Amino acid sequence: MANDKITVLYVDDEDNNLFSLKATFRIKYNVLTAVSGDAALEILDTIKVHIIITDQRMPGMTGVAFLEKVLEKYPDPMRILLTGYADMEAVVDAVNKGKIFHYLAKPWNEEELDLTIQSAYAKYLERAELKVTNQKLEVSNEQLEFLLRQKLLS
Repeated sequence: MANDKITVLYVDDEDNNLFSLKATFRIKYNVLTAVSGDAALEILDTIKVHIIITDQRMPGMTGVAFLEKVLEKYPDPMRILLTGYADMEAVVDAVNKGKIFHYLAKPWNEEELDLTIQSAYAKYLERAELKVTNQKLEVSNEQLEFLLRQKLLS
């Protein structure tokens, strides 16, 4: 597993879809697959993932329900909903509850999916950089507060 590759987790209950996405993008990305939301959560417990792509209609746990669980424990990965059904309610739920980055219809267009992964990763990096900047500002503010207290006490 190369560290310079974007790690993508694809969740779908259909093996042929998992195989197809992995075969399409295995050279460009580090592609992990899971046949259910629960299996995907186990992967997330052990491996840092940048992008999560999930099907909406799966037995046991919908894509939106899975993304809600992901959001609670792993807010950093960018989330993409992929579904073969024109289910607008699911898309609205995914945006509102799963905080998805993008929605794509099945069957996916390889170029569109690739561009979506690229832009999602750019957003991931932007958020990571912002997080680091905020942490540095927090430390700077604490140091400034300490210095001001010292001045007031002396």
